[in-house]
Amino acid sequence: MGIVMVEMHEGAGLPEDGEFLLLDKPLDWTSFDVVAKVRNAYKRGGLKRKVGHSGTLDPKATGLLILATGKKTRELSTLEGLDKVYDAVIRLGARTLSHDSESEEYGLRDVTHLDEGAVKRAASELEGKRMQQAPMHSATWHKGKRLYELARKGTVVTDRKSKEIVVHSFDVLRVELPLAYCRIHVSKGAYIRVLADELGEALGVGGYLASLRRIAIGSYPVESAMRVEDAVARVLGQMQVTDQ
Repeated sequence: MGIVMVEMHEGAGLPEDGEFLLLDKPLDWTSFDVVAKVRNAYKRGGLKRKVGHSGTLDPKATGLLILATGKKTRELSTLEGLDKVYDAVIRLGARTLSHDSESEEYGLRDVTHLDEGAVKRAASELEGKRMQQAPMHSATWHKGKRLYELARKGTVVTDRKSKEIVVHSFDVLRVELPLAYCRIHVSKGAYIRVLADELGEALGVGGYLASLRRIAIGSYPVESAMRVEDAVARVLGQMQVTDQ
């Protein structure tokens, strides 16, 4: 595995203007956890360097996260508009308040009457342009507070912001009830867990996002990403070369 979009200077350790790093975010890490880990690697070497990321992943999601260091953080906005591709597992026949596995199941329903054809038809109906409302368990701001902060206090905001998204494709790869294995290609800002909830609603049984992995951002694949620990070792190694 390796890195793409990296500008290295021959014979040097650290790229002078910073670099883009493709990382594979582990399960139960926040995107900020990954940023902090790389930033702290620079601190351990006695260097203060900006580190940022483009395209937040929820803690229960894994996969591609693009980080920028140094002056390259100014270019993160060029990545924000890129499409995303995800591999998702949707649990049908149950719902959760967060639309994913972070909260408890409720509303259990029988799904034995469903078949793969019905699930595929319902998924295809969700393709195209659509307005999507941010879920309560999200980092979207509402009157100075994050929605998830309000949700944890039991507050439900009904007039949450909606925005137009595009679901380029919602492919159901296979169905092993109660699970549906899907590959979903969306525009920026789309919440896959909201689509999971909508799929369950369309099928009349409820549904939530059981697992999620981001496999591409634009033309950048997760196969080109590094593990976090490898990125930390690489940064420390670069700094050792610089010190020599």
